[in-house]
Amino acid sequence: MSGASTHLSPSALREAFGHFPTGVIAIAAEVDGTRIGLAASTFVPVSLDPPLVSFCVRNTSATWPQLRGAPCLGISVLGESHDDAARALAAKTGDRFAGLQTASTDRGAVFVHGTSMWLESSIEQLIPAGDHTIVILRVSAITVHPDVPPIVFHRSTFRRLGA
Repeated sequence: MSGASTHLSPSALREAFGHFPTGVIAIAAEVDGTRIGLAASTFVPVSLDPPLVSFCVRNTSATWPQLRGAPCLGISVLGESHDDAARALAAKTGDRFAGLQTASTDRGAVFVHGTSMWLESSIEQLIPAGDHTIVILRVSAITVHPDVPPIVFHRSTFRRLGA
């Protein structure tokens, strides 16, 4: 076995976990007429029957408490052109939707244009997990944009899948 063993500090774990490439999603809804959203790189399909997906959110998130009460959440799988959008949606301050075109459903789900997939969903279950919460969502509608390649987050950098 090659490689160095490292102490399990949060910074060492973050660096190690960064070696696993992930997609990046926007989770967004209209709450009292205002678009609220965040970015996550912990999206996972869970079940086909019933249709469930999940993501993890940090317990210290100031945005999640605003989204948690929304009846419907929009999940947008960010595309290759969304480097700046991913950073804006992950920022602690500022307009997270600056420069983004969005669409909203009658139920309040917000979707980002130019993404590879939209999932309309609602919270099915919240599972405490250390310093995060696992959010399981029931999918009620899907829209796939097959010509939009997703962005990939790997080793703290946004990357493209390539041809």
